[in-house]
Amino acid sequence: MKVLHVITGLGVGGAEQQLRLLVREMAGAVPAAQVVALTNAGAVAEGIRADGFQVTDLGMRGNRDLAALPRLARLIRAGGFDLVHTHLYRACVYGRVAARLAGVRAVVATEHSLGDSQIEGRPLSAGTRGLYRATERLGAGTVAVSVTVAERLQAWGVPEQRIHVVPNGIDPERFRFDPAVRAAARRSLGLDKAAYVVAGVGRLVPGKRFGLLVRAVAANPGTYLLLTGTGPERGPLQRLAEEAGAADRVRVVGEVGGGGGAGGGPDVPGLLAAADLFVSPSAEEAFGLAAVEALAAGLPVLYAACPAIEDLPLQDAPGASRTGGSAEEIAAAIARQRRAGPVRLAVPAAVAYYHIANTADRVLALYAAALRSARKK
Repeated sequence: MKVLHVITGLGVGGAEQQLRLLVREMAGAVPAAQVVALTNAGAVAEGIRADGFQVTDLGMRGNRDLAALPRLARLIRAGGFDLVHTHLYRACVYGRVAARLAGVRAVVATEHSLGDSQIEGRPLSAGTRGLYRATERLGAGTVAVSVTVAERLQAWGVPEQRIHVVPNGIDPERFRFDPAVRAAARRSLGLDKAAYVVAGVGRLVPGKRFGLLVRAVAANPGTYLLLTGTGPERGPLQRLAEEAGAADRVRVVGEVGGGGGAGGGPDVPGLLAAADLFVSPSAEEAFGLAAVEALAAGLPVLYAACPAIEDLPLQDAPGASRTGGSAEEIAAAIARQRRAGPVRLAVPAAVAYYHIANTADRVLALYAAALRSARKK
């Protein structure tokens, strides 16, 4: 089975990292998978290539670069692919059309980032919904990464029978807590062994609301913040820390792909090992992968919204707590956690549920169904 994955871009982000992990996990069943990034074949592309898979940057110049459509169709046709798997809004729209033009009818799409009011950080509009629904019909079905996303797709008008809930997955072993990794990460970041450290992971964009977390940590003297990610908010977040008088307690760590961090710093597992608490202040999430990674690292988790946790029974993630969405409420929740003292929790059942092997098995089953359906047409 020859599979081509089409994704909008491959800069550092949850959907991009998820694609890399999925391709690697399915290597036994799909050893010759290839990946196309419509634009920005960045740090995650380097990781996918390091895993032994081909990545092509289509060089798309913007959302309305229609010349990318025939280029993508030619690439699909020349590759002789049996199935096309699209990821993220722009890639889903262009990829489904290109696959049909290339004669490939087995198309699976994954919706990673559909919020109530935005998609991939852009406000939703009637045109966005209409284009999505029109092209969705060209595929075999759409994967929703959470029950929450499935409900949003139905509200958009996508028929329930075309929606398949397949949660994102992680490699839990990669995040297993190691005291030696914690000590090394703290040394590299200039953090004292006794410091109380809060971690936040994600794209540095307004929708993630990391500014609230900076203000919340600033209101907790002696508490440190590690923010890891890349995006346009990096500079504003650093300036906010300075204005709040917490510049010496806030570390904005650069781009973290799949290996080490920028400048040889710790990767995400290292950053989580260095932390005592994980906080996700985003009020609108499609899944919440970083929170699951934090649970795998044994961290208590505070979140404003996280379908990955909310979709499960409470007993499956006992270390996770929902917090209010204001800086004051987050600050109070951090203070309560700190008073309880740093603790490493047992890895909860939620982590096993979200194992990448389970995700891969479900996706492969959808591939088989899509290929059977395509052969009947």
